[in-house]
Amino acid sequence: MDETDFIEETLSSEQVFDGCLLKVFADRVRLPDGHEALREYVRHPGAVVVIALLDNGKLLFERQFRYPLRRIFLEMPAGKIDPGEHILDTARRELREETGYKAKLWRHLGTMHPVIGYADERIEIFWAQGLSFIGAELDHGEILEISEMTLADALLAVRDGEITDAKTITALLWAEKTLSGEWPLPL
Repeated sequence: MDETDFIEETLSSEQVFDGCLLKVFADRVRLPDGHEALREYVRHPGAVVVIALLDNGKLLFERQFRYPLRRIFLEMPAGKIDPGEHILDTARRELREETGYKAKLWRHLGTMHPVIGYADERIEIFWAQGLSFIGAELDHGEILEISEMTLADALLAVRDGEITDAKTITALLWAEKTLSGEWPLPL
């Protein structure tokens, strides 16, 4: 099959919700077979996740309450890309704000799309190394607990259901492949 055999043509688009963070749309589309369908989706500004490697070989994590699921999650430092902000600037800002660390070495590793069925969100994955603590600057209303874990312990936490956050699980795959030397850091 050719790529054009998969493409859906937008016939109309209506914004049905305009929030502070999210925008929700309902589009009518023509399917490749000629039929019409409704596509509801969320527009998201994008985010970053940071694999922060400490000098002791451990990775930085944070625990925080996530309201939509009404529970505390263990995850890697991450945050939303502000309008007009370069993704590396976002990564630097979020690492500093949430954990109090800055890094000497930064590498962009890749992009993940966490919820392709209903949102256009992308999460840019960064590697940060050569960390030094300079003090956190949490956003208003942000309550976090910072912790360190070995890669092995973090992978066990995924297996045991203690880490279920998709961006963190994806970042741990990158960390495992990078630390083993299988996927060298990009230059």
